[in-house]
Amino acid sequence: MTLTFFWIFGVLAMLSALLCITRKNPVACALWLVVTLFALAALFVLLDAQFIAVLQVLVYAGAIMVLFLFVIMLLNLGRPAPTDIKGPVGLLIAALLAGMLLFQLRVVSQATLPDAIRLPPGTVAAIQQQQGMVGAVANPLFDAYLVPFEIASVLLLAAIVGAVVLAKRKL
Repeated sequence: MTLTFFWIFGVLAMLSALLCITRKNPVACALWLVVTLFALAALFVLLDAQFIAVLQVLVYAGAIMVLFLFVIMLLNLGRPAPTDIKGPVGLLIAALLAGMLLFQLRVVSQATLPDAIRLPPGTVAAIQQQQGMVGAVANPLFDAYLVPFEIASVLLLAAIVGAVVLAKRKL
């Protein structure tokens, strides 16, 4: 039964992600992204990671998508810009980028993690028993991954400032 739900939500996530990147309307793209994020949250529930599923819904499907829709409305992206790459050149660039992405995914999927990164078997289960699910997620986030976490927050702040600067420019 779990395998059936896995395939249902997996296919739903892939189809909604495909619809997200193929729609021309930016609002429709954002809404399909919300469907993708909810399907991923369902997959997290199937993997017994309920806390991460709730975070997925609250943070990504909630807060980040509101931010995306705010930026879309702020920038008035309803009409295509004259600088969009169209025609065979755009298709060639898209195919080249997709090929590079597939190559990178292939290389990463075959790579093995160094022993310094890989956790010993049973470590996550032991941490969850001692601290609970929230502690098992929070301790590495604010201990080993504090610098990448802060870098991500600075990048999000820069993106928000950039969106406001673009919205305030003279058209």
